[in-house]
Amino acid sequence: MAGLGGGAALALGGGASAASAATTCEARYLHYRAVDEAKPYAKYMKPHVDPPQPHVAAAASSPPLPTEQVPARGTLGADLMRAGYSPVETGYGRNAAGEVWVACLTDMPGVQPEIWDWWFGWHSKESARYKLWHPDAHAYAALRNATADTPGLTDRQRYRGNVSYVDEYIGASLDQLAINFTDPAKFGIDERRIDGTVIAGYVGSAYLPVNIGLVVHAVRRTPTGSEMRSRFYLNVPGLRAPDLQAVSCAISRGLVPPSAVVFPTRYGAQLLRHCGEEMNHLAGFLPELYGEFGHQA
Repeated sequence: MAGLGGGAALALGGGASAASAATTCEARYLHYRAVDEAKPYAKYMKPHVDPPQPHVAAAASSPPLPTEQVPARGTLGADLMRAGYSPVETGYGRNAAGEVWVACLTDMPGVQPEIWDWWFGWHSKESARYKLWHPDAHAYAALRNATADTPGLTDRQRYRGNVSYVDEYIGASLDQLAINFTDPAKFGIDERRIDGTVIAGYVGSAYLPVNIGLVVHAVRRTPTGSEMRSRFYLNVPGLRAPDLQAVSCAISRGLVPPSAVVFPTRYGAQLLRHCGEEMNHLAGFLPELYGEFGHQA
């Protein structure tokens, strides 16, 4: 997902009451094994992730923005609801409150915004689906509530209010995360003002009862397809209710001890590159994947 970690075992939650996680605990590993290659979507399994778009690579290799250019978290709604572009659409830095901020703009020709709602409800059912997104960094995924293939639900109902547990590398750091997807209105975003869709979630620890940030992907229609305007805020502490089954699975995979309580600014560069890689990579085949598997439930 584009999730967040920091050499830390972090998970995403929203302070909501915990529900039972997936009852099967898959192994954690990068790339694909024979069991993955037997999946019906195996033809979409690329051996390595595509590079980010050039403007993302350039921003991730540049110094952080000055503090005065990094927006406060309270401006997030206005930032993403504007019709045009913000002063910085791709970059990273630390704002005056000490929060690490990341923005990533991804152009996605041929990808309609609604397909992203389907993807976020579909991909966390099993690790092999999640690996399609970033085979070099995604190692494990599971859903708290097994709604990915439940008949009768809208695509948004499959992931909003649900928790995605993922193990992924951001740079060289392996992180155990939980992403609690929620209504974008909680972050001050009126999605009716965006011609597309908005994916929003709290970022926390897969086995600790804490949140550490938030993530929003605003996808809006363009003449050629869509564009994704991603935003991350880290060092935003909070509490979440732990899921005992998810904790048990995290332990069985091997816990990753937290290496930092406060994210350093340089982590923003790693997260920016990761987001740019996975979004550009998936956009290259997402319409075909959706065309084949998007109407099965």
